[in-house]
Amino acid sequence: MKTSIKTILLCCTLITFISCNAKTKKQKVAYNESEIIHPEPNKQFIKVALLLDTSNSMDGLIDQAKAQLWDIVNELSYAKCGNSKPNLQIALYEYGNDRLNGDEGFIRQVLAFSDDLDEISKELFSLTTNGGEEYCGQVIQTSLNQLNWGKNPDDLKLVFIAGNEPFTQGKVDYKDVATNANEKDITINTIFCGDYNQGISTYWKDGAQLTNGDYMAINQNRKTVHIVSPYDDDILILNQKLNKTYVIYGSKGREKLALQAEQDNNANSYSKANAVKRTVSKSSHLYKNETWDLVDALELEEVDVEDLKGDVLPTELKGKTKAEIKAYVSKKSEEREAIQEQIKVLNEKRKDYVLKHQKETTNDLENAMTKAIKEQAKKKKYTWE
Repeated sequence: MKTSIKTILLCCTLITFISCNAKTKKQKVAYNESEIIHPEPNKQFIKVALLLDTSNSMDGLIDQAKAQLWDIVNELSYAKCGNSKPNLQIALYEYGNDRLNGDEGFIRQVLAFSDDLDEISKELFSLTTNGGEEYCGQVIQTSLNQLNWGKNPDDLKLVFIAGNEPFTQGKVDYKDVATNANEKDITINTIFCGDYNQGISTYWKDGAQLTNGDYMAINQNRKTVHIVSPYDDDILILNQKLNKTYVIYGSKGREKLALQAEQDNNANSYSKANAVKRTVSKSSHLYKNETWDLVDALELEEVDVEDLKGDVLPTELKGKTKAEIKAYVSKKSEEREAIQEQIKVLNEKRKDYVLKHQKETTNDLENAMTKAIKEQAKKKKYTWE
């Protein structure tokens, strides 16, 4: 059975892209849209590469990943590095799919490192499975070569790969890949879909241990458990209000606003509880949209109102003075902060309710990913609130 499970794992991991210095100086954008000055990079990151197998038979695991993505993001939102709230970055690969280029090992980079949670969700939901050959060593090496991992010794650099075929398949030796990963201070974590001991005998555990990573085995067919709370409806009403605080700008603003709504619908397609969890994620510092939302862009100093040209503004702001634009965005910012605070208060009550009513049933993928991330983050002095 080929493993599509990886795709799901990587999803979770996506949540694990937390970066240590959330508040670093950024250069302002001189907005002439064609003349964007990119922000200075943060000094410390948690970078996670999710390597997903999209070969046959692992649809159940993919469903787990889609359903638990926002749970993982929410858990990561409580992380701290010193006094700072870390940011999140995720890269996504698929492999083992016959539709991919065989000359390149049936491997495709879906997303380079990104902090766009809506885009990550979109790509996760777009993945489809098909038969193929799964080359674990080659896809890991490809991610090591292609991605910008950086050279900062304080960064936390993680690979998560999931599957159920032998780890030794393909021409690239996973032991050589592990040596390369160690040289770059990158930790490889492996998730085997199936029996724990079978994963050991097919070298998934060895693949993780060579870089001091975690080996995990999960039941990919376990259904995700969603517990409905009496606070869910109120949180979802607040989500509708939250969406109205976004002020689009630039050529992609309208498209990105539509993408936000699409991912709301994708979350809701699993359950009301899952839509609630996405709403909670949208109230956290990890959900930022400075490339298309003026509220986030001004807060993060990526745009200066004085430099905004009329053609990048939404209809409601065209023809307005700079002072009027500032006042409008400031009002939306205040509304958003108030709504996000209400969501956080209700979520604390929701968490208490869920804790009291949940049974021993667990969500395998979520637990495996968050546990590994937390343990490895401790090495870089991360803490959880």
